[in-house]
Amino acid sequence: MSKTDPAAPGLLSRSMIAVMIAQFFSAFGDNALLFVTLALLKVQLYPDWSQPAMQMLFVAAYIVLAPFVGQFADHFPKGRVMMVANGLKLAGALLICFGANPFIGYCLVGIGAASYSPAKYGILSELTQGTQLVKANGLMEASTIAAILTGSVAGGMLADWSIETALVVCAMTFGLAVIANIFIPRLSPARRGSGWQPTAIIRSFSANCGSLWQDPWTRMSIIGTSLFWGAGVTLRFLLVLWVPVALGIDDNATPTLLNAMVAVGIVLGAGAAARLITLETARRCIPAGIIIGLVVVALSLQQHLLPAYVLLALIGILGGFFIVPLNALLQHRGKVSVGAGNAIAVQNFGENIAMLLMLALYTLAVKLSAPAVIIGVGFGLLFSLAILVVWWGARANKIAAG
Repeated sequence: MSKTDPAAPGLLSRSMIAVMIAQFFSAFGDNALLFVTLALLKVQLYPDWSQPAMQMLFVAAYIVLAPFVGQFADHFPKGRVMMVANGLKLAGALLICFGANPFIGYCLVGIGAASYSPAKYGILSELTQGTQLVKANGLMEASTIAAILTGSVAGGMLADWSIETALVVCAMTFGLAVIANIFIPRLSPARRGSGWQPTAIIRSFSANCGSLWQDPWTRMSIIGTSLFWGAGVTLRFLLVLWVPVALGIDDNATPTLLNAMVAVGIVLGAGAAARLITLETARRCIPAGIIIGLVVVALSLQQHLLPAYVLLALIGILGGFFIVPLNALLQHRGKVSVGAGNAIAVQNFGENIAMLLMLALYTLAVKLSAPAVIIGVGFGLLFSLAILVVWWGARANKIAAG
């Protein structure tokens, strides 16, 4: 079989529809299971520090497995890799359902998620032509954000009703993702690896990192997406701290709804990027990243709820416009140099390291009793400065290339 779906090529092919359905159910299960498992930890009287510790296990799986999952994605048909990864998520959810230690079950879900990510993005470059890759990424981001919104809400509501029922629903959702993967045709593996010796794989992963870092455009993509997702995780925690101080609202719902506005904005921004940006003009998205930091500064100084909703929606729109072209650019150039799966694995490695580092800096600021408004202003300015440096580097490379 060729690298594209011959039966119905393009964004509405059977293969692409199956990928988007699988992605929705997989991401829905991830987000629903997070909130259900957090509720389970409370019921089982785990200490408060156990909640972020559990999430750190999830992120750590991406970092530890980064050298291996890219080769796994490129060594086998990516649709089958996605099915195996969703099967691991299903197994983790079932372990929690049947009373196993939730840390073990959730860690297994993290391993499945780490294995799934390079395949789900890498397969886009095999199912669509280059001119459609940005649009395909826009569809993927829209499917993911829709799953995040609905999965989070469903997980919280189901957990309030019955944790046992909620866990069963999460497991069934992962099962639906596995079924959807069956409808993806068996594409030819992108690359056959030379072996599975850990030292050789780590050496190969290091070489892939070096190769992508030497390419100025893939380097720009990796840095940009890493900064964006690291900032996104940090902003989620910052809102929880900022809302009571700046808006005088002490409930738990308001930070959740504000985060939802970012997600809705990302869908809109991803759609705009799919229409306005091509692979050849991908670097035009970088100024949107600079503006994101400035909007975060404006948000930090805000004291009214309605403008906060508007500013967070704007952050999401800019974020979607910023992230989608960078993902497409990395997949396109990475497919040629190291394989799309390996490129995404390197990207995940950078993004998750950025998440841990930014959260560590945020935690340090909180421990030093820095005011939430000051943290927000400093965070926004540093983010804008970092993206400005990335933009300057991209422009310098363009000038050097003539």
